[in-house]
Amino acid sequence: MDGYGGDQIRAAERPHFDAGEPLMQRAADGLARIVCGLLDDPAVRPGDGPGSVLLLVGSGDNGGDALFAGARLAADGRRVTVLRVGSRVHGAGLAAALDAGARLLERPSDVGSARPVADLLAAPVGDGARLAAVATEAALEADLVLDGILGIGVHGASALRSPAREVVGAIRQLARDQRAPFVVAVDVPSGIDVDTGAIADDHVLQADVTVTFGGVKAGLLRGPGASLAGRIELVDVGIGADLADVEPLVRT
Repeated sequence: MDGYGGDQIRAAERPHFDAGEPLMQRAADGLARIVCGLLDDPAVRPGDGPGSVLLLVGSGDNGGDALFAGARLAADGRRVTVLRVGSRVHGAGLAAALDAGARLLERPSDVGSARPVADLLAAPVGDGARLAAVATEAALEADLVLDGILGIGVHGASALRSPAREVVGAIRQLARDQRAPFVVAVDVPSGIDVDTGAIADDHVLQADVTVTFGGVKAGLLRGPGASLAGRIELVDVGIGADLADVEPLVRT
């Protein structure tokens, strides 16, 4: 398995973005497809019904990938809830998820919001302690959590900031209590160095599966990241030929 650096992946993506190719939509389609398969797997979710997914959504494109995948999951009849943990949110992704039937969580026991999307985009994300309570309640009701907080746009091992830090801490506590749902990382587990797999501290949500896009990231194959990524699933977004002539950072 070849592992590529973040700069190598971005360089391979650039001509496709410039040509207007829908790389994010391809990533979201592949992510949603894999999550649907997990929700239908009795080893992952032994119960009946369509299954439920909690999206942890950060500020960048990683959050957009999660939101567009959430829209597809909601359209497929899955129960989808969204928890914002970044200072911003991908507007088109949030609108797509809400239009498809996803619920935006803002406080404990929230049943969603009927406010216009423009108001939701302008609303403050909230304090860490409150969102940690929301995350605990939502995770206990979810079959699967999507970690869409940080992606390959972050350089180096990045410690999570509040409120994402408290939210991840709350779900890590559920894992210690053996009550956490199945965790899927979007592209990389949030907080690992995409090139080296290094971590700044232990506030990283360990994934059962990492769904990565275009090419496997080197940080999923070495360092602490290799033990935090779980099973790696690669989604083809159309850059394989561009990476064929690139020397990977790591080969296993």
